[in-house]
Amino acid sequence: MDGEYSLGRPHPALARYVVRYLGYREHSSTPVRRRQAPVASCTLIISLGPRIRLHGPAGPSAPASFLAGMHDGPVLTEYVGHQLGVQVDLGPLGVFALLGRPMPELTNVAPQLTELDVPELADLPARLADAPDWPRRFALLDDALLRRLDASAARPDPEVAWAWRQLVRSAGRVGVQELATDTGWSRRHLLNRFRGQVGLGPKTAARVLRFQRAARLLAPTSAYGTQQISARPVTAASISDVAAACGYADHAHLVREFHALAACTPSEYLAEWS
Repeated sequence: MDGEYSLGRPHPALARYVVRYLGYREHSSTPVRRRQAPVASCTLIISLGPRIRLHGPAGPSAPASFLAGMHDGPVLTEYVGHQLGVQVDLGPLGVFALLGRPMPELTNVAPQLTELDVPELADLPARLADAPDWPRRFALLDDALLRRLDASAARPDPEVAWAWRQLVRSAGRVGVQELATDTGWSRRHLLNRFRGQVGLGPKTAARVLRFQRAARLLAPTSAYGTQQISARPVTAASISDVAAACGYADHAHLVREFHALAACTPSEYLAEWS
């Protein structure tokens, strides 16, 4: 497989909500299959080439450009031939601010941009296709997202934003009751507001964040998800070390979480990125 990747930094006014831009161009004469395990972000794909096939919690699909909301299960992607486009990684609160809709509507699904009723997003594939290079495409993204943010009245509750930051900073190792106490809200009120603006409840979000850290410790990744090969072989002992570092009870607990969230074992996950 041949690939070309270009990282872009979003406009500073988008920094709270948009993690990064990633332009990609790939070609493979044989099928490329990737296991996309849950992460603590949402993915906007603006495709400038053929469609990619998805197999996830919502079933099989072959969308053009799409927005994947928060997930608590794996998605398998597959393509053969040519791929060209831009991936925008957004925090879930960024998606809430941009779209102003209940985030559970996007959980475990990947609607096409044309299904979101947001012209600024639906127009992006055609606009980016006419741009001559990655910097111009990133600038068009800045313009479209800034205009959309200005037009949207939705903003996350300060308490929800604070709780989300605590979970991210601790890699999911803050309890829901502690978050509720520190926000001054009841546990139930935090759960409802958090789920509505993030897409997952705080307990499930914490679970995804712990898993994300464990997966990255086991298989450190490059900008587009291909592993940086380590000279240190991963053994049962090192998997146990990762389990301890991420707050799992033991090796077996981590294995159960990989089965639940990625539908594979830690060793199988690592082998796929080797």
